[in-house]
Order: sequence, then C-alpha cells, then structure tokens
Amino acid sequence: MKNMNDKQRTYALMTIPILILFFVFNTLPLIKGFMFSFTNFRGYGDYDWVGLRNYADLFTDGRVGKSYLFTIKLALVTTVVVNVISLILALGLNSKIKFKSTLRGLYFVPNILGALVVGYIFNYFFTYIVPALINMMGGQATSILASEKWAWFGIMIVCAWQAIAMNTIIYISGLQTVPEDVYEAGSIDGATGWAQFKHLTFPLIIPFFSINMVLCVKNFLMVFDQIMALTKGGPAQSTESISYLIYNNGMSGGQFGFQSANAVLFFVIIVVFSVTQLTITSKKEEQL
Repeated sequence: MKNMNDKQRTYALMTIPILILFFVFNTLPLIKGFMFSFTNFRGYGDYDWVGLRNYADLFTDGRVGKSYLFTIKLALVTTVVVNVISLILALGLNSKIKFKSTLRGLYFVPNILGALVVGYIFNYFFTYIVPALINMMGGQATSILASEKWAWFGIMIVCAWQAIAMNTIIYISGLQTVPEDVYEAGSIDGATGWAQFKHLTFPLIIPFFSINMVLCVKNFLMVFDQIMALTKGGPAQSTESISYLIYNNGMSGGQFGFQSANAVLFFVIIVVFSVTQLTITSKKEEQL
C-alpha cells in the first residue's frame, strides 16, 4: 500500500506542474479572450462592456465575411489536393520499388522545414524566378502573388507542398495494416488495379483517411504563416485569412475585443467542421 501511495505521489508531482502550465498558458488566455469578446477593448487602456454587439457586427462586417470565404475556399481546395496527391504517393512508396526508404525520407523533408522559411523561399520563387523564366520564353508575366485572382493559388501550392509529407506517412501507415491475404483473395475474384483500390484498399484505410481529412481542414482553416510570408493578406485583402485578420487587427489595429469575438466564432466553426467530418466518416466506417 505504501508503494502504491508513493507511485501516486510521483504521478501527481509529474502531472500537477504540467496542468498548472497548461492552465496558465492555454486555458486562462482562452477564458480572458472570451471575456474580452464582450468588450470594446482596444488592447490597451480602459474598456466598456458591449454585450453581444461584437458578435452581431461580425455578420455585417464585409472584411470579416471576405476572410471567411477565402479561408474556407483555401482549406477545402487544398485538402482535396493534398489528400489526392498524398494517397497516390503513398501507394507508390508502399509498393515494391527500389530506394523506398530513401524516397520516404526525401518526401518528408518539407514537413520539417519552418512554414515561414518555406513561405519566404516560395515568395522569392514566385516573385522573381517564375516570371523571369516565362519572360525568357517570350511571355509576359508578373508574380502570381500580385494578382487578386490568383494569389490564393500560390498560397495553396505552398500549403500543399508542405502538408503532403505528413499525410503521405499516415497513408503509408494505413496501407501497411492491410493484410496481404486480402489482396490475394481479391485477385482470385478478379479484383485488380482500380477495382482493387476501390473495393479493398480504400475501405480498409478509411480511419486513416478520416484522420488526414480532419487534420487538413483544421490546419488549413488556421493558415497563418504562409499568409504572413507570402502576401500579408494582399493584394487588396484578397488573401486575408481569418487567423491573419484576427492577429493583424486584434494586436495592432485596435480591435482586440472585436477580434476576440471573431476568434470565438472561428473556434466554433472549426469544431463544427471537425465534428461533422468525424460523424460522416464514422458512419462510412460502420457501413463498411
């Protein structure tokens, strides 16, 4: 009994400091941010309580609405692109090819690089290298990041390039859980190629597909580093993500209370997206 008490005391000594740190640096700021969402706090000085006015103003603010539309479009398109490419790469890297381990390591390199570093490198690439190559071939081009219509596409490329690595690893892990005898039985029934993937492989890796979809949508909805490095929300606020808007206007734009309300709404939207995805994929798993 004494040993059990000592063990419990040890666990408590390890857990309590972590809980305190988590509360101080995570939970407490979350509570204070929620509180400030009901005020007109500018980030400094005095403030007054304004009730639900900030939340009501969110639905009439054109800049906020534009940022939500841009962020959701970017998140959905990039999620599809990343998962299609990742699954194709995973199928290839899981097959019997030479230098399989080396290729897996090379494909994972983008994930270990800092998003800001990657963003600044691609900024230079889009601004100078690509236009120069097009001009050398007789065309006329400017940076894609300077176009209101296509700047989001450049951001999508950078987000996808960095996210594909982790998704590919997760899909490879899923593919390795599929027993070989499943494929052997399928080949006896004539299932090869696309039919094998559709009826055997994909149904068995649905849990991994669910994980990737939820992580992708969540991460791309919260896109910030790429925006900061590539466009800073421009041109003409056409690539202003929700996270960047909250940071920019909340920290330096004197809208701390208003953007706190925006952050609360954004949190709710992310939760709704995640729960909806998990519900849909769980039902799909049950059907299979």
